[in-house]
Amino acid sequence: MTVVIPVHGIPSGSLRPLPQSNKEMDRSERSHRSGRESERRDRSIRGRYPDDTPLPTPSYKYNEWANDRKHLGSTPRLSQGKGRKEDGAGGIMFDNVDEKDQWDEDQKQADRDWYMMDEGYDEFHNPFTTTSEEYVKKREQILQKQTQKRISAHRRQINEDNERWETNRMLTSGVVQRLEVDDDFEEDNAAKVHLLIHNLVPPFLDGRIVFTKQPEPVIPVKDATSDMAIIARKGSQLVRKHREQKERKKAQHKHWELAGTKLGDIIGVKKTEESDTHGGKAVGEDGKVDYRAEQKFADHMRDKSEASSDFAKKKTLLEQRQYLPIFAVRQQLLNIIRDNSIVIVVGETGSGKTTQLTQYLHEDGYTSYGMVGCTQPRRVAAMSVAKRVSEEIGTNLGEEVGYAIRFEDCTSEKTLIKYMTDGILLRESLRESDLDHYSAVIMDEAHERSLNTDVLFGLLREVVARRTDLKLIVTSATMDSDKFAAFFGNVPIFHIPGRTFPVDVLFSKTPQEDYVEAAVKQALQIHLSGLIGDILIFMPGQEDIEVTSDQITERLEDLDNAPALTVLPIYSQLPSDLQAKIFQKAPDGVRKCIVATNIAETSLTVDGIMFVVDAGYCKLKVFNPRIGMDALQVYPISQANANQRSGRAGRTGPGQCYRLYTQSAYKNEMLTTTIPEIQRTNLANVVLLLKSLGVQDLLLFHFMDPPPEDNMLNSMYQLWILGALDNTGALTPTGRLMVEFPLDPALSKMLIVSCDMACSADILIIVSMLSVPAIFYRPKGREEESDQVREKFAVPESDHLTYLNVYMQWKNNNYSSVWCNEHFIHTKAMRKVREVRSQLKDIMVQQRMNLISCGSDWDIIRKCICAAYFHQAAKLKGIGEYVNVRTGMPCHLHPTSSLFGMGYTPDYIIYHELVMTTKEYMQCVTSVDGEWLAELGPMFYSVKQAGKSRTENRRRAKEEITNMEEEMSMAEEQLQARREEQDKKSNTGTVKVVKICTPGRKDEAPMTPRRTPARFGL
Repeated sequence: MTVVIPVHGIPSGSLRPLPQSNKEMDRSERSHRSGRESERRDRSIRGRYPDDTPLPTPSYKYNEWANDRKHLGSTPRLSQGKGRKEDGAGGIMFDNVDEKDQWDEDQKQADRDWYMMDEGYDEFHNPFTTTSEEYVKKREQILQKQTQKRISAHRRQINEDNERWETNRMLTSGVVQRLEVDDDFEEDNAAKVHLLIHNLVPPFLDGRIVFTKQPEPVIPVKDATSDMAIIARKGSQLVRKHREQKERKKAQHKHWELAGTKLGDIIGVKKTEESDTHGGKAVGEDGKVDYRAEQKFADHMRDKSEASSDFAKKKTLLEQRQYLPIFAVRQQLLNIIRDNSIVIVVGETGSGKTTQLTQYLHEDGYTSYGMVGCTQPRRVAAMSVAKRVSEEIGTNLGEEVGYAIRFEDCTSEKTLIKYMTDGILLRESLRESDLDHYSAVIMDEAHERSLNTDVLFGLLREVVARRTDLKLIVTSATMDSDKFAAFFGNVPIFHIPGRTFPVDVLFSKTPQEDYVEAAVKQALQIHLSGLIGDILIFMPGQEDIEVTSDQITERLEDLDNAPALTVLPIYSQLPSDLQAKIFQKAPDGVRKCIVATNIAETSLTVDGIMFVVDAGYCKLKVFNPRIGMDALQVYPISQANANQRSGRAGRTGPGQCYRLYTQSAYKNEMLTTTIPEIQRTNLANVVLLLKSLGVQDLLLFHFMDPPPEDNMLNSMYQLWILGALDNTGALTPTGRLMVEFPLDPALSKMLIVSCDMACSADILIIVSMLSVPAIFYRPKGREEESDQVREKFAVPESDHLTYLNVYMQWKNNNYSSVWCNEHFIHTKAMRKVREVRSQLKDIMVQQRMNLISCGSDWDIIRKCICAAYFHQAAKLKGIGEYVNVRTGMPCHLHPTSSLFGMGYTPDYIIYHELVMTTKEYMQCVTSVDGEWLAELGPMFYSVKQAGKSRTENRRRAKEEITNMEEEMSMAEEQLQARREEQDKKSNTGTVKVVKICTPGRKDEAPMTPRRTPARFGL
C-alpha cells in the first residue's frame, strides 16, 4: 500500500515552490541588498573608530517611532498586498473593534515581554503563560485516557483477524496491488540503546584549586524555619481561593443563556463578550487593566511623552529640570567630579540623578573627547530614560542621545550620551578593554546589585586605575553607599539633599498567616479612618497585586456610602512614563491606593504618599540547582528593603508605615541587606567573560561580594561540559568564540558546532527564535482554533524544528504580517527574530564562520542541537513520562509541545530549559538518538554493550582520569614557568635606587628598633 507522507510533519499544502519570477526578484533584491549592506558596513568602518567592531544592525533605522529615517530593506514596514487598507493607509483589516483592541493588547504584551526578558521566570512570566491552566489539564487528561486503554488478548486477536480480512477483501477487489511490505517493523527497534551514566569531573574542579573567597553557599533567607520563610513558601491562601473561583466561574456552564444555543441562533441572540469587572476598561492579556490606550512601547517613543501631573503640565521641560533637587547642587557636584576620578552619588529616587547627571557632564564639556555612558540594570529603564533625555536636549532619539540593549542598538555616529544595560558595557569592555570611547561612565541604580553590575565594579575599578582621564560615577539610593566607597578605595560620597519627613513605623502584634488578606484589611482601615493622604501597598508579585486590588474594590462596594478610592496596580517594570495614571493627581475627595512590587521602593517616585503598607515579601531570582536554572521565588525582604519602603511615606509630609510582620521578625528573621544577585544565580556567562578578559585566576578578581563556591563550580562544570574550558580550566578556542555571541553559552556552542555539521544557516534561525519571548499567541476564547493552526507547523520529532518551519514558511510568504495574523503568530516577535538573526549573522561573518543550509536533511540539525544540550537529556520511563537521565528528576512534556500526544514517544529527548509552574515542564523539546548522546557527551554517557564487561569500562574510566591528570600537571608547570618569567621581568624592570646624600642623615638606622628594648616598661 503506498501512502504519501508529508515531509517532516509539514502539511503537504503549505510548502509551495516560489514562482520563477519571484525567485529571480528575490535574487536581485538580495544582491541589491547585499551591495547596500557592504556599502553601509564600509561607511561605518570608515567612521570614528577604525579598528572597532561594526555596530550590529542598528534597529532604530526601522523602528516605528523613528520613521523619518532612511529605510533599509532588512525589515519591511508592513507587507504590501492583501492586508493593506483600501485607502492606502498602513495597517491591517479587522472585522470589528473588539478584534482590533485584542490585537493591540497582544502587541503591547509582546513588546512588554521583549523588554522584560531578562527578569527571570515565575508562575506568570514564563514561556507557558499564554496557555490557560484548564486547557493544559484537559489535554493531559485526554492523553491519560489514551494511554490507559489496555487491550485483552482476546480483543487483540479479533482486531488482527479483522485487519487480515480487510486486507484480503482489498486485494481480491483489485483496489490495491500487493507491495512486498515488511510488516515486521518491531525487529529493528528491539535493540534499544541503553546508556550507562558516569560523572567525570575534570581535575581542576575536584577541589584542589580554590576559585572564590566564599566557601559556604549563600542562602537568601536568614532562617528557613522562621514564620516569614514558611509563609513565603506557602503563598497566600486568599490568592489561591481567588484563582480557583475565577477558574470555576469560567468553566461554569450558564444554562439560562440563549446565546450560542440553537434556540438562540433561531431567535437571533448575539453572543456578547464578557467584559471584566474593571468598569469597562480594556483588560490586558495578563488581567492588567489598560488605563491608557496609548501604552505601546513603540508608540510612546514616537511622540513626546504626555504630561501627567499638574507639575509636568504647567512647567516647560527646562523649568522642570530646574525644579529637581539635583539642580541646586549642580556646581558642587561638577567640582567634586572634576577633582576625583571616582565619586559615589547618593540621592533619593526622584532627585533627578538618572536624567540630569549625563546632561550636566555633557554641558560641562566631557562629551568633547568621548561619550558619556550610563548603565541601567533593566532594559526598560535604559530605553525610557534615553527617550526622556533626548526630549530635554531637543533631539531625536538615536542621534545625540541613544540607547543600547541586547539585540537593539539605537545609537549613531553622532551619539554623545548613551544609556545601556550593564551587560552591554561588559561586552564592550571585551572589544575595548580600556573603554576608550567613553570619557565618563555613570553606573545608575547600583544598589540593585544586579549580576553584571557587580562584575563591572571589579572591571571598572581597574580601568580607572589605568586611565586617569576616565570619570566613574556610581549612583545609589541611600542603602550601602559606605560599602561602595570602601570598595573603590574610600572615595568621596556626595549626598543630593532631598526632603524627608519623619515616618511613624507600626509593627503587627502577631505574625500574619495571609499577607494579602492582612494588607487588604489594613488598607481599608486606613481608608475609612478619614486621614488624608494616598496609600502605597507593597506586594511580592503580579497575582498578589491583582487579587489585592480586586479584594479592596469588592469589599468597598459592600459598604454603604464609603468614601471613593481609586486602586492602581503597578507590576511589570514598565517605564515610568507609561505608568501615567499613578502619577496623576486624583480628583478632589478621592484617595489613591497604589499596589506595587518592589519597583516602587527605589525606581519610581510617587507624590502624595502618606501611608505605606508593607507585606514584607519580594521575589528574588535564585539559582535552583534542582532544575539547573534561575527561578523567581518569594522570600522575606531584608531590613534595608524594609527601611527603604517605610521611607516612601515621608516624601511629602510626615507619614505612617504599617508593617505586616512583628518587630521580632524584623530583627531576627530578616537579613540586614539583600543577597546580591551574583551570590544566588548561575555564573556560566560571567566566568566565560572573565576568562576571555584574561582573568586566569578568578580568586584574584575583585568581587565586592564573592560568589559562593558551589555556584562557581557548577558554572565552570557547565562550561567544561560544553568544551569552553579545557581539563586544566583554561579557555579553549571554542570558548573564545563563544564569548563573541551575546547568548547563553549552550546556544553559542550550538552555533559554533553547526558550522562543522554544515547546518549553520538553519541553526542560526533556531537560535534567533529561542532568543525572543513567545512566538505563538493564543487569544482568549480561540485557544482550540489557534492550536489547530499551530499543529500545521508541528514537526513531530522536535519543537526546535517546528520553530525553523515557522520561520521558513514566514519567509516563503514574503515576511507578511497578514500571514502571521492568520496563523496566530506575533508579527512583532517574528520581526525581532529577524533582527536578532541579522545581528548574529553579522557576528558569524565577522568571525569567518560559514553559513550553510543542510536543506531538508533535518536529522543533522537535531544532532547539532544535541551537541549543545546533551547535559539536559531525559529518557522515557513508563508511558509518556520522562525523567532526567543524570538526576532522575521527573520532567513533563507541556501540552503545547509538538511531541505531546503525537502517539510517538521517543526513548531519549533533550530540552532547552525546565520551567517550574504547576509541575516541572520541559520547554522546547527535541528527540535524539541514544548513540548521539554517547558520542557527543562522552563524559556522561556510554552505550551499554552486551559483550563488554564492567572491568573494561572501569579500566577506560581510569585511563581518562590519568590522561587528564597528566594534562593538569603539565599546565601547572607552565603556569609556574610563566610566573617565574614575570617575576624576573619585574625584577629587571626596576631601576636601582640611588641614594641622595642629605646633611645629617645617618646610614641605615632603622626608625624604630626591631625588638622592644629591655628597659621599656615599669
